[in-house]
Amino acid sequence: MKIVRFTYKDLAPRYGWVDQDLVGPIEGDPFCDYRRYDPEYPLAAVRLLPPCEPSKVICVGRNYIAHAKEHAVDVPEIPLLFLKPPSAVIAAGEAILIPPQSNNVEHEAELAIVIGKPGRWIEPEHALDHVFGYTIGNDVTARDLQRRDNQWTRGKGFDTFCPLGPWIETDLYPTDLLITCHVDDELRQMGSTHDMVFTVEQLVAFASSFMTLLPGDVILTGTPAGVGPLFPGNTVSIHIDGIGSLTNPVRASRQGGAPERG
Repeated sequence: MKIVRFTYKDLAPRYGWVDQDLVGPIEGDPFCDYRRYDPEYPLAAVRLLPPCEPSKVICVGRNYIAHAKEHAVDVPEIPLLFLKPPSAVIAAGEAILIPPQSNNVEHEAELAIVIGKPGRWIEPEHALDHVFGYTIGNDVTARDLQRRDNQWTRGKGFDTFCPLGPWIETDLYPTDLLITCHVDDELRQMGSTHDMVFTVEQLVAFASSFMTLLPGDVILTGTPAGVGPLFPGNTVSIHIDGIGSLTNPVRASRQGGAPERG
């Protein structure tokens, strides 16, 4: 089942579910007790919001061997985790803003885990019991700032640097999903979740070993090789089998940013 957050005309933001080309409202908490109503809103007419409201976005670095190699760094022996602030999250269709502080902003296409059941010290064999579903994430990165700062908070944490969506797919097994990323018409990334160094189960268990995971929290599972630059005027689209596509335009921030590519 596809779970969305949406607005329609004068409706307040709410959760819903997608049935072909229609959206039905959900009453209650989709992570707990809820009731589905018949689909009534055209999917093409609603405004999709980020599919969840995470208290934290946990990201995984260098979880694909080929991506580590393209940056000439070692694959970590344990998951390399960092955080993005919730303020970085935007929905499908919203603009990624290039900040004036950076001259090298890049896309990173990723499978995103959405937590559905709270947990701490979760055993790997029970990890999937805590997973609500999966969506698509783009770990947008100011690569020059990431390298300059020697830690990743600023380079990964700008507003708009975490597109999520378009919905959460609850009926999906994540072991061998094809991930592709196009910028305009150019194929930039193509890989499979089969090539992840650490599995979904291992990532959930490891993250929960030092922080409590809450419903709606997101874990970005790492990116395949092929990351590359984004410029104002680009459109970046990430597709994951079984979920769909997350598409976002790229714009310069109002405070400036990299010039459009000629």
